[in-house]
Amino acid sequence: MNTQELRVHLDRLIESLKTEDRKLLQARLKSLVSVFPFNEYEYILTFLVDRGVISFGQYEKLRRNYVSSNRYLDLFGLAPRVFGQIWGEKHLMDLDSRFRKPDPSLDPQYDGQYDLWLAGVLVEVKAARAINTKKRGDLVSKALDFGAAEPFWMNFQQLKPGACDVFVFIGVWVDQIVYWVLSNDEAKMNKYLSHQHRGGIEYQIGITHDNIAEFDAYKVQGALLADVVIRKGLGTNSPGAKGKFGGDT
Repeated sequence: MNTQELRVHLDRLIESLKTEDRKLLQARLKSLVSVFPFNEYEYILTFLVDRGVISFGQYEKLRRNYVSSNRYLDLFGLAPRVFGQIWGEKHLMDLDSRFRKPDPSLDPQYDGQYDLWLAGVLVEVKAARAINTKKRGDLVSKALDFGAAEPFWMNFQQLKPGACDVFVFIGVWVDQIVYWVLSNDEAKMNKYLSHQHRGGIEYQIGITHDNIAEFDAYKVQGALLADVVIRKGLGTNSPGAKGKFGGDT
């Protein structure tokens, strides 16, 4: 059940209210001020329980259904930097404790060039959220589930292939997280790699509803992520394997 389906369900329940109660609810919603976590949906559900349209047990069942289908919806409300950097890096470290924040004790040459260190492999983490590109509004209202037919675009940007061994792309839908692992060389040779800014040193790779199947070769299950990163990261052309940064881009 996505947000649109929940709203349709609630509208049907509202129609079953007595006429005076329905008019009262509609009037109150027009002047309703929402402050997290008290929003319009919370108000409607509380009103419906109070008027006996649904029982508390039915409310709990509806809540469980919605939460299980939107377990990652809260990530769409995070600020871009918090989501892309802070959450993404911590998420990988939570998945596998072998992912570590780099420092000079792990890598004497470390100076902020990459995000995580894993058994000598230099890892850059990029995260993006699947949103409906045809819809206006904030990210939460445009959030998509994995099986949605609507078009989406995930832009994994600020890529510096010469500064890491492996890229981990994290794609977030409201009901699913997908991981793609690309080695330094795989990123540099990817046909969707492009300059982020004309003449700049940073690149980007866009994953969309049209090309996502072409990235299946890089898709990795969360439980296997660290092992695949290590395997891909120990290639002879990687900055970590060469013991230096740079390389051709």
